Amino acid sequence: MTAGRVAVVGAGTMGHGIAYAAALAGFEVRLTDSQPEALRRVMARLDELLTNAVRRGKLTEENRDATAARLRAEADFAAAVLDAEVVIEAVREHLGTKQQVFAEVERTAPAGALLATNTSSLSVAAIAATVQDPGRVLGMHFFNPVHAMKLVEVVTHPKTTSRSVERAVTFARALGKEPIVVKDSPGFASSRLGVALGLEAMRMLEEGVASAEDIDKAMELGYNHPMGPLKLTDLVGLDVRLAIAEYLHQTLKEPQFEPPQILRDKVAKGELGKKSGKGFYNWSG
Repeated sequence: MTAGRVAVVGAGTMGHGIAYAAALAGFEVRLTDSQPEALRRVMARLDELLTNAVRRGKLTEENRDATAARLRAEADFAAAVLDAEVVIEAVREHLGTKQQVFAEVERTAPAGALLATNTSSLSVAAIAATVQDPGRVLGMHFFNPVHAMKLVEVVTHPKTTSRSVERAVTFARALGKEPIVVKDSPGFASSRLGVALGLEAMRMLEEGVASAEDIDKAMELGYNHPMGPLKLTDLVGLDVRLAIAEYLHQTLKEPQFEPPQILRDKVAKGELGKKSGKGFYNWSG
């Protein structure tokens, strides 16, 4: 795929990460969000990411300036998606919200644009059902932090065309990612496996089997995982993990996806992980 315009809908953690990765890869990026203040915050965060990349020797000053020039916040939704070749939705994990976004995208984006959702667990078919041409809709599940994580799950539903899959795979590779193609099934491949491991680690902590640090070390040193499941949960967000677990438990009806009480309690107390300063670890020190 030659460099073109990418629209990212949603300026949260995943949205701004996707926008950053696309701009680094040479794409013109328009990032939009329903909250103007979120756009202002995220553009400052993107500038910080670029500055840090220069400091670490990952980018030259010239590359930094060129990448920054390709990144633009656009408060007007229609203007953001008007000329996009690829539109990626990265709003909150709520089916109705995502369906609403896709209905609006279809009204304003070019008829030939590839439409992708970054959902980590919701039904892509249900999201695609809101558009007239569901064949151009699929999932592109990125991982956090997007610029560092290589995997992208390309999620197909029964009406996704082979052309759309080919375009998504090509686009993912243009971003320097390694795509895998998976069927639209609750949790896909990564969330289903990752959440099951994370929830079991929480149950072990709840039962006093070992400390959070030692449970994580078991997977890091024993199974060569780069990060243990509890620390990873802190980075993802305990509220996000809880929502995904509840969805998987509801749809798959399997006991391993029932959220443990320790997770529910921490979310209720506002202990959401790194973003709140505390989760299974203390991040405020």
